[in-house]
Amino acid sequence: MLDIRYRSILRVALPLMVSGFIQSILAMTDATFLSRYSTLAYDAAGSASLWYVTLHMAFVGMGDGAQILMARRIGEQNPVGVVRVFQSALVNYIFIAVLLTLLIHFAVPALMQYMVTNRELAAAELSFLKIRGYAFWANIIIMAIQSTYYATGRTHVVLISAAIVAGSNILFAYLLVFGFWNVKPMGLEGAALASTLAEILGMLFLVGSLLTGKLKKLYPFWQCWLVSFAQIKEHISVGFPLLLQGIVALSVWTIFFIWIEQMGSHDLTVSLNIRYIYFLAFVPIWGFAAATKTYIAQFVGAKDYAALPIIQRRIQLLTVGFLLLSFHGSILYPEKLIWLVNDQSAYIEDSARVLRVVSGSILIYGIVSVYFQTISGSGNTRVTFLVECISTLFYVIFAYLLIKVWKAPVHIVWLVEYVYFITMGLASLIYLKWFQWHPKPTEEKII
Repeated sequence: MLDIRYRSILRVALPLMVSGFIQSILAMTDATFLSRYSTLAYDAAGSASLWYVTLHMAFVGMGDGAQILMARRIGEQNPVGVVRVFQSALVNYIFIAVLLTLLIHFAVPALMQYMVTNRELAAAELSFLKIRGYAFWANIIIMAIQSTYYATGRTHVVLISAAIVAGSNILFAYLLVFGFWNVKPMGLEGAALASTLAEILGMLFLVGSLLTGKLKKLYPFWQCWLVSFAQIKEHISVGFPLLLQGIVALSVWTIFFIWIEQMGSHDLTVSLNIRYIYFLAFVPIWGFAAATKTYIAQFVGAKDYAALPIIQRRIQLLTVGFLLLSFHGSILYPEKLIWLVNDQSAYIEDSARVLRVVSGSILIYGIVSVYFQTISGSGNTRVTFLVECISTLFYVIFAYLLIKVWKAPVHIVWLVEYVYFITMGLASLIYLKWFQWHPKPTEEKII
């Protein structure tokens, strides 16, 4: 069982935060290089990566489900159950990779031609996305092993993997975007290939770490085949709502950016600048969110419910503290943050104005995400999906009104972030306060 002292929580969350920061560097690396290559490449990579991340949420959702189930088995002191979840998750990930590959090659092109008004931009987005899609096959292994390390609290291994991905992506992106020796500059396609190769390297490291690390002595991952239909079904039952939740959240954001693109290319570039800087703010939030799921799941598995409010309060305090430390520049020097991803003076002032407007919503998200992840970590993932649907419904309504009906300027349009996060917080608090969300003592275990 994990310790709930502040330093122990930090020991779990800090590698996840640094990992998230490295992943932000990965996204910002592509943005930095492509903004200096061409505006079209910059806009196409930013928009296409939203499509990619939306589809990738299928892996993230099922990975979160596996993390929750494995952490609960650890709380129950059931090592065989941990292995059963791990192996069953692999089966589900293979199916997801096949499905997403088919979607990219047959469904997404038609959707993109219909939804993106700029045909040149649509073609560029599609060329980027098809190359990035090969990374789905690496994610079969990445998500299975990463979920295991999250569930056990051994998050430093994920940090090392993320560092390998980010470092290799910087090198590959520079060489492939601008060219080297006899290799011609690949521009947009070079950035996509660089990120894909970097993720493959990260996958290879994780495989090596699991084959040679300490966990193989605790859990017989490879000694016998423990996959069962019941375990596959349980993983789907817990993970599928999280899969849908992630896809709904990211697809709505994709729609938001499509509407922004219809406002004009200037507003699109400004909003993409904000999206990249957003990743900096999400570093502590996502790190502590992953830690929240692990802690809640382990303590629920051990039936130690009295510790849950303490865990919530401590993670909230740590989240807010790290947000003030890492994202204070959104108020004090937003222009410098924007310059990191796009140095073109035509966009810096408007981007800085938007960044100041949305900065308060990030603090709100940091607090309410702990309540939201408590529901998720307890295994009530259908409820988190419902909360997500309610939040995104309000988000879409207000975004449509601001963009399509009221024709608001872009810095006002971004106020929809407050609507989304406040709705999520209120819905989560209502559920935790007024509904029974602890597992019943007679709940059967799958071993």
